[in-house]
Amino acid sequence: MLKSNKKLFIIIDANAVFHRAYHALPRFTTKAGELVNAVYGFGAILLKALKEFKPDYMVAAFDVEGPTFRDVKYKEYKATRAKTPDELYNQIPRIKELLTSFNIPIYEKQGFEADDILGTVVEKLKDKKDIDIIIISGDLDMLQLVSPQVKVYTMSKTIKDTIIYDEAGVKKRFEVSAKQLIDYKGLRGDASDNIPGVLGVGEKTAIQLVKEFGTVENLYEKLEKNKLGSIGGISENMHKKLLGNKEQAILSKELATIKRDVSINFELQNAQWGGFNPESVQKVLKQLNFNALLQRLDEIQGFEKLKKEKLSAPSVLQRKQELLDEVEQAYSDGILSEEIYKLEKELVDIVIKMEEKGIGIDKKALAKLEIELDNKLKITEQEIYKLAGQEFNINSPVQLSEILFGKLAIGTKGVKKTKGGKISTAAGELENLSGEHKIIDLILQQRELQKLLSTYLKPLGSFADKNQKLHTTFKPLGTATGRMSSKNPNLQNVPIRGEWGNKVREAFCAQEGKKFLICDYSQIELRITAHLSGDENMINAFHKGEDIHVNTAAYIFGVEKEKVDATMRYRAKALNFGIIYGIGSKAFAKSAEISIEEAREFMQRYFDVFERVGLYMEETKTKAHVNGYAETLFGRKRFLPDLGSPNPMLRGIAERAAINMPAQGTAADIVKMAMVETDKSFKNLDLLLQIHDELIWEADEEILKESAPNVKKILENVVKLNVPLLVDYAVVSNWGEK
Repeated sequence: MLKSNKKLFIIIDANAVFHRAYHALPRFTTKAGELVNAVYGFGAILLKALKEFKPDYMVAAFDVEGPTFRDVKYKEYKATRAKTPDELYNQIPRIKELLTSFNIPIYEKQGFEADDILGTVVEKLKDKKDIDIIIISGDLDMLQLVSPQVKVYTMSKTIKDTIIYDEAGVKKRFEVSAKQLIDYKGLRGDASDNIPGVLGVGEKTAIQLVKEFGTVENLYEKLEKNKLGSIGGISENMHKKLLGNKEQAILSKELATIKRDVSINFELQNAQWGGFNPESVQKVLKQLNFNALLQRLDEIQGFEKLKKEKLSAPSVLQRKQELLDEVEQAYSDGILSEEIYKLEKELVDIVIKMEEKGIGIDKKALAKLEIELDNKLKITEQEIYKLAGQEFNINSPVQLSEILFGKLAIGTKGVKKTKGGKISTAAGELENLSGEHKIIDLILQQRELQKLLSTYLKPLGSFADKNQKLHTTFKPLGTATGRMSSKNPNLQNVPIRGEWGNKVREAFCAQEGKKFLICDYSQIELRITAHLSGDENMINAFHKGEDIHVNTAAYIFGVEKEKVDATMRYRAKALNFGIIYGIGSKAFAKSAEISIEEAREFMQRYFDVFERVGLYMEETKTKAHVNGYAETLFGRKRFLPDLGSPNPMLRGIAERAAINMPAQGTAADIVKMAMVETDKSFKNLDLLLQIHDELIWEADEEILKESAPNVKKILENVVKLNVPLLVDYAVVSNWGEK
């Protein structure tokens, strides 16, 4: 770190940083579909530096589109570089918007690169002995500016891995001093910038020459005085090469040299850090949906007020305004129609009441279950060790791989490899080997037990207040499809299936003297698919009140409904729900536990029977490609920029999302409509939770028994579709009883 008695000036090499961020991060977008991976990476690096260094001054420098003086001198300069994609340059205005919100001055100059702006700022500060400088860059060209006053802070492998170069660091990395790097490049050249250097001079030779002669000019002065012989260990052949390429070497050094005299209107006082409005920064980050970066603001100098506000729970008015702001932002971004905008606004007060009320949690039951699970985990691990013939770290992919595929020689057919070429031990890959060896199933069981313990049992109790209630924070617009999410704790992912999942739910209990009314929509997404597709076979099945999975199995297996067995129904169910998510034959084969050939055959039969469903899926994909988004029945949009991606994998993911959005998003809309309608009609019921297609109320048992049929009626009739909506309900003491 820098000396505490000096002031710190940070200069951001903006172009280098956002280029590095763009290539380091996967493509992702805002809810409105705007690609922002470079903006996010830039923001993450900026906040990391602000937290780490607490600067006194800051500026940022950008390249300007168009030729520079280097292009004029050497038309091949950077000519071999691949054209930067427009989707990267389209993010620059957002990056500038972020910098402006922090009141960080931006400098750029036609005909010069950002490097030259940086060099000029460094030059203007060289006489300020009370100021140290850090240059933030992803470009090692900046290292030539390193001095006792200047250090370079750059990214290593990822944007999270950073390194600071001082004079000693540069010397260690390149074996020459920072100021000699331009001489090194004059001789060696730079392939990335298409700087030629001297043909035949490699890295070692360039380093040797710079060490021996200091500068390119001094080297040529000595060479020309000793034209007939060799000097400093230079062979006669190399002597000739160097002399024959003198002009090229001098030009290369000039191209590599950062200018320090660009005419810019720089004033030190204008670069003072801190003259910004924290709310402006928050607004920009909220617009970009950068929630993770928003959470880091209270760690930054200048956001002390925000930190104090976070220490105390927000008032009801603050929380209401926060939720309304999110709705307004989503509406202005275009993810909401007029109808859905009105719905989301009506939902705000309901969400606040749910958060305030909370849901009861039995901490003693959780503690007891934790001991039970912990014992089961230990027994499972001992069984794994016994089968392996030794103890090892089951959670270590390397050790696990050695045991499974080395010592036990379990076959690896169908198992993918990691990027490093190792056989993967990820859960999805091990599931492919289920049944190959008893140890595989035990390892999968061990992972499930660990997840239940670490994700649910241990944290849940810590979130309970003195009244043994959990007050989760709901995010009504927390997902791209419109489904609500929650955090602290996340109750949307409390396990549903299996013995242990049910036991976890049993710990969620009604207050003394009260009960839960739990309602959930039966197969709502399938019913919506029937409505949207207009498929007569599917619509008729729902109107007849038939078991849709038995009905589907009878069609695709060509048997009477009475002859559909449990296996047939299971496979039909996997296909029914898989179709909604745009499932492929490979994924269906895995979920239904059948071969890929069988999966293809079943899927073909399915679309032969439910022909309109297949046509509807193709129409949905085509429409999404044309519009750039998919939408629900009520106009909620999900923007999908990767539909136009040249990457087949990304394009496929986006197409599956396009197929899924109308069904899942419409289901989310309907559940929210039901929440609003029941809130208007039942003032004596407290809505506690909304978990996807499930709603949980709490009240006196007699009130619930009287109200339940009417609640069911409202839920089933909140919208009219071509098929009936069906709601199941139960009045119970805890969540696990249903």
